[in-house]
Amino acid sequence: MILKGVDYAPFYSICKEIIINPKYKSMKTYIAHADVSVYKHSIEVARYAYGFAVKRKIKCDLPSLVRGALLHDFFLYDWHKQPKFTFHGFKHAKIALYNAEKEFELNKVERNIIESHMFPLNLLHFPRYKESWVVTISDKTCALKEIFKRKRKK
Repeated sequence: MILKGVDYAPFYSICKEIIINPKYKSMKTYIAHADVSVYKHSIEVARYAYGFAVKRKIKCDLPSLVRGALLHDFFLYDWHKQPKFTFHGFKHAKIALYNAEKEFELNKVERNIIESHMFPLNLLHFPRYKESWVVTISDKTCALKEIFKRKRKK
């Protein structure tokens, strides 16, 4: 989601390192919500979080916000094909963090963004930074838009 009045040039510059990674590109094959890939969902969350922070003049570490948002669902499996009751919602943030740490050098803000993005579902992983809160809210916003957009099409 692109917000009016926001310069996204810095956003795209920050994204480059991550979106060219082959494992990151593999997220195109997994579905997040409705018919939206995890790849597209993650980029939309990052774009919305960036736009939200810039438009509201939230003083934060924008590169960490974008990187954490891009990697928040870096779990690398199709959760729809998992056996029922595998608690994907509770465990995928930890798996995403593990995978992200193997592929990229992360700082403490990026780690917290990834591990806490499912708050309040994961009560033990609290968003400790402004960036984490912005991504958590952006993730919920984008997921709801993806789900309800599909329902409107039907």
